[in-house]
Amino acid sequence: EVQLVESGGGLVQAGGSLRLSCAAAGFTFSDYAIGWFRQAPGKEREGVVCINNNGTIYDRDSVKGRFTISRDNDGRSLYLQMNSLKPEETAVYHCATASTCWSYYDHWGQGTQVTVSS
Repeated sequence: EVQLVESGGGLVQAGGSLRLSCAAAGFTFSDYAIGWFRQAPGKEREGVVCINNNGTIYDRDSVKGRFTISRDNDGRSLYLQMNSLKPEETAVYHCATASTCWSYYDHWGQGTQVTVSS
């Protein structure tokens, strides 16, 4: 059974930092792309950043230079270092897997809440 478990969310002031983690189990982690998504209340889910199994990274313009994705294949974990956080980035952050970053994401974690206060 595929399992993705996010952690590391919390409350932070604007301009602060958080590091999210996603622990994976039940599949060959190194074979897949894995990405971070977020969904704010009343808004559609949006992709934040993704890393392919070859290390290629795709991130949305609004997080470039502030968010860093990394993966530890041996540890079966994904990380998201988020710096200079903004109140509008308050959302539930999910990790999800796909064959490539541009493919259908078929497994999702439950998410971790990130709240950025102004």
